[in-house]
Amino acid sequence: QVQSVESGGGLVQPGGSLRLSCAASGFTLRSYTIGWFRQAPGKEREGVSCISGSGLVTSYVDSVKGRFTISRDNAKNTVYLLMNNLKPEDTAVYYCARAWNLLCSGSVGDQSEYSGWGQGTQVTVSS
Repeated sequence: QVQSVESGGGLVQPGGSLRLSCAASGFTLRSYTIGWFRQAPGKEREGVSCISGSGLVTSYVDSVKGRFTISRDNAKNTVYLLMNNLKPEDTAVYYCARAWNLLCSGSVGDQSEYSGWGQGTQVTVSS
């Protein structure tokens, strides 16, 4: 099936780091912009970051700029989200998905532009 498989979540202390992985299943991710979204309890799903197919263009939501870094390894068909200096407000289920012909310039874009959602990986930031 066409789906993203997220992994790498866990429980970390504030200020800690995690690296999430998004493995493409059923498609070649280099053809797509890949976006990371997150959803906290009681909150709407929020776009966190995206990366263009070339890897040359990235965008981040303001709340994670300077802390999170998105990257891709097309040879491994995987996109990563390195999360540094994690804060309790980063606690959420993190999802990745693909978007065709999305510029990923200035914003992650709307979730309606993405497809191939995975099951998500839980990130919990707590003492």
